[in-house]
Amino acid sequence: MTEGPNPNAADGTASLAAASSSAEAVALEAMTPPERLGWARKRFGSGFALTTSFGIQSSVLLHMLSTLQDSDNVPVIWVDTGYLPAETYRYADQLSERFNLKLHVAQSTLSPARMEALHGRLWETGEVEDLELYHQLRKVEPLEAAMAALDVTCWASGVRRGQTDHRKTMGWLEPMRGRLSLRPLLSWTPRDVFYYMQEHDLPQHPLFEQGYSTVGDWHSSAPDGAEQSGRQTRFGGLKQECGIHLPGVMGDGI
Repeated sequence: MTEGPNPNAADGTASLAAASSSAEAVALEAMTPPERLGWARKRFGSGFALTTSFGIQSSVLLHMLSTLQDSDNVPVIWVDTGYLPAETYRYADQLSERFNLKLHVAQSTLSPARMEALHGRLWETGEVEDLELYHQLRKVEPLEAAMAALDVTCWASGVRRGQTDHRKTMGWLEPMRGRLSLRPLLSWTPRDVFYYMQEHDLPQHPLFEQGYSTVGDWHSSAPDGAEQSGRQTRFGGLKQECGIHLPGVMGDGI
């Protein structure tokens, strides 16, 4: 198992957030999403990174990053579980080339075959505990290891309040497992995303045309239907979050 964040780093991040959260929340509220990215790049320097899933709406934040003066120096971390749809891998190549991303691929030290041999096909049991173990092994631990290797102190993601119950409670900038998590698109709606993609002629994920409004691993994603849509289609309806965006040590409590 990979090591978690340095406890001292966690203390420092919490202190930083406590000392400046109210003032920075007001400042971030008044900014546009690209301005929030620019602010974080200036504030945290080489300690700033972006995460992406190369999912349905990932092109928006990646395009905004590309508008920064030194965007090609900002690490973009992609957690590749080894179980992504073929369409996602091709989409990742397309966006990486278009935006000249400084891409860092985070993968588990446990291969898919070895994980299945030791633990079985964890997504098939219908047990939340098995899904949580899967997410920790294939998503949370690889992400934390990549951030530690890159000395990340603040990372930005494309989460939005309307996506899950947990995300409704999020702020612009908050402590997350020993680092700060920035959410530049937090207040955006699906309409905002649609018009931004249209205005900037951004390519859609191939599975969007097949009815997917969100996509992750091939075995835990489904197109929208009459009874379920959005994040309800993920993880067999057992969970809304995979652990990456949940507080706690090593994803306890995405």
